[in-house]
Amino acid sequence: MSKPVVLIAEELSPATMDALGTDFEIRHTDGSDRDQLLPALADAEAVLVRSATTMDAEAIKAAKNLKVIARAGVGLDNVDTQAATEAGVMVVNAPTSNIISAAELTCGHILAAARNIAPANQSLKAGEWKRSAYKGIELYEKTLGIIGLGRIGSLVAERMKAFDMNVVAYDPYVTAARAQKMGAHLVSLDELLETSDFVTIHMPRTPETMGMISDEQFKIMKDSAYVINVARGGLIDEEALARALEKKLIAGAGIDVFVNEPAKDLPFFQYDSATVTPHLGASTEEAQEKAGVAVAKSVRLALAGELVPDAVNVAGGVIDPYVRPGIPLTEKLGRILSAVMKGVSVSAIEVEVAGELAEKNVDSLKLAALKGIFTDVVSGQVSYVNAPVLAEGRGIETRLATTTNSPHYRNTITVSAVSAGGQEFSVTGTLTGPKQIEKLVGINDYEFEVAIADHMLVLEYQDRPGVIGTMGMQLGDRNINIATMDVALRSDGSKALAVLTLDSALPAGLLEQVGEAIHAAKTAEVDLEETTR
Repeated sequence: MSKPVVLIAEELSPATMDALGTDFEIRHTDGSDRDQLLPALADAEAVLVRSATTMDAEAIKAAKNLKVIARAGVGLDNVDTQAATEAGVMVVNAPTSNIISAAELTCGHILAAARNIAPANQSLKAGEWKRSAYKGIELYEKTLGIIGLGRIGSLVAERMKAFDMNVVAYDPYVTAARAQKMGAHLVSLDELLETSDFVTIHMPRTPETMGMISDEQFKIMKDSAYVINVARGGLIDEEALARALEKKLIAGAGIDVFVNEPAKDLPFFQYDSATVTPHLGASTEEAQEKAGVAVAKSVRLALAGELVPDAVNVAGGVIDPYVRPGIPLTEKLGRILSAVMKGVSVSAIEVEVAGELAEKNVDSLKLAALKGIFTDVVSGQVSYVNAPVLAEGRGIETRLATTTNSPHYRNTITVSAVSAGGQEFSVTGTLTGPKQIEKLVGINDYEFEVAIADHMLVLEYQDRPGVIGTMGMQLGDRNINIATMDVALRSDGSKALAVLTLDSALPAGLLEQVGEAIHAAKTAEVDLEETTR
């Protein structure tokens, strides 16, 4: 059996290769060369990129087997997440890999701006000795304004407090109490700009944040202030920055990121008061290694068919260890439900989690159920990524319900559906014993207990003598061995449901023949042999 193909589109650390292990066929390509990239994607199940490879809709379409795009870094500007989601491709990144490196570079730019380090270095190497021309300022008791008090912004605050700076911050999503714990005082954006000696921005790049510091904001700032941007290109309007430096509306800038990269000869490059670096925020050995190892681990999980906590286009969040065994069970319940419904049009799907599990975050179980339901009923790839999209596109309402009341088992998971005509269907499963055995314990109104197997047969019939024997003969005559069986009666005794686990799949046409022989009202064959595909 051939190994899954993992395509490395850019240079990654040796530790990344080690973290991937030997379970995959590793191939390399130059992701920046489109003519190389598109053919190389044809067989890939995973692709690892950094910032030079563009994974847009065209590239995703070229990768027919692709299951995961892994960005070894924080930003996803070069990945079309929407196109990936529609194709069922998971997108993962390394959200915390470079936060220390980016925070330290921010601090470096603040210090470089305060002491004119870059122009003084250039001047001295040119044979000049201009001590008075590069007189700087102390950071002591100066005000640092941080726009965006997230992970990187808070690290900057922590580090610059060591210089006895006064820290103010603007972040509409952070409470005053949380800011205070970080040693920062929350203010409005205008107040931050008016009072700060140094302004550093740490916001995501969105339509709302692009150019959020422009001409109007530079007019508010002190003429002795400096702006720093190590976050995303374009948060500070580049043309407005050049005008502000020309008119001396501000004292200087430290810029690491740009609207278009590589950036060359931008208007503000001509000013000695602007220190620029070529997008070095994540360019440390430690950050690159952490990013590569993190996404390599995510790729392993994704190709094993598991949910990945760092997947940016999968809802569900971090999965509690107590919840994780329920994910494959719930996916199988979804596939069993599809088999029982036999192509009935669905209008609503609900997942109910009962018992101790209900006290955990079980959002991932709804994803697993949807993936299971659609796996055998749509022609394309179904994943945790596009299963919700498939439901939404079909107008199917999805719900998740929880209750701590589970009278018969410690936990149960029920996946139910309502047809377009109002008919209800449900299957219930549980995990039992130290080995967490997956068991099917209910279908519709019937209760029983059968260990879930790759091949299962479900038959509902009028309860009468001889049915079980006839069923066994029909299967035995065709060398189909019954491994286990349980029979449940309806409460009024009129009908029975037999659930059999088999050693092999049924030959074509046998399901209908068995149904006819025992006058079964309903029959269903469940084949879970490819449940992890």
